[in-house]
Amino acid sequence: MTNPLQPFLDQFGIVILDGALATELERRGANLDDPLWSAKMLLDGPDLIRQIHLDYFLAGADVATSASYQASFAGFADRGLNQAQAANLMIRSVQLAQEGRDRFWSEPAKRQGRIKPLVAASIGCYGACLHDGSEYRGDYGLSVEQLIAFHRPRLEVLAKGGADLFACETIPCLVEAEALVQLLPEFGLPAWISFSCKDERHVCHGETLADCLALADACENVVALGINCTPPRLVAGLLSSVSGMTRKPLVVYPNRGETWNVQARRWIGETNPLDWGQAACGWYADGARLIGGCCRTTPDDIRRMAQALRQPRS
Repeated sequence: MTNPLQPFLDQFGIVILDGALATELERRGANLDDPLWSAKMLLDGPDLIRQIHLDYFLAGADVATSASYQASFAGFADRGLNQAQAANLMIRSVQLAQEGRDRFWSEPAKRQGRIKPLVAASIGCYGACLHDGSEYRGDYGLSVEQLIAFHRPRLEVLAKGGADLFACETIPCLVEAEALVQLLPEFGLPAWISFSCKDERHVCHGETLADCLALADACENVVALGINCTPPRLVAGLLSSVSGMTRKPLVVYPNRGETWNVQARRWIGETNPLDWGQAACGWYADGARLIGGCCRTTPDDIRRMAQALRQPRS
């Protein structure tokens, strides 16, 4: 399996990921009070999606993640779209990221010291389509076979969209990781798998991160694995809990530290002030090699990470 991340790792020793999409859309005025969440803007505001992708590239990101995290055939059907229309919108999510990338790359001055960025097709967990916070619990009650049946059609569509790799994100439970590991070889694209976690050792459903990574590590299509949409304060402990267990690069892109409140439909709680550049360097020292941000992070946060991580390190 060719790893599209390897040129970045060989040249820089690090891959800078982008930050939040949905919460960044909201920060710029989009109304995402909808079961489709960020995928709503594939219908209502594709230009804003493209601009945010561009802004992350300008901030230093090496990878853009498409607006398909919460896109599902069932969700689009609830909005009156048929299968073909839903599939076209999923592919459009990848195209918007590619267009943002191509605008960035079209200016020679922007290419200095950079490798042409990648586009990852976001594969959100099953819980994302439930619109009830299940991605932070993982209590679906579904079998591996049922989860395969859910994920296969979307993977099939997005595999044809021209993305460089899949980003299987915010996976909260071992059974869903097993479903993805069985499915990924069908489509020929590399992928990273990242898990949402509830403490310094366990994914949200309760299995250890170490067990989840051991399962995913065995899949040739998985070229990186780790954690996302997890509070920054847990990252060091989680990385320590899996230290030395895989030769594949570890991926880390935490949220800002708040808690998602399903009833209020918003992030609540206080976040401790965080120097994102310093934090990113700490995660690098702890073994992470793909580093970025998730919910509530911004292009400014990614800029701070990129500037800190691309400084010479002893």
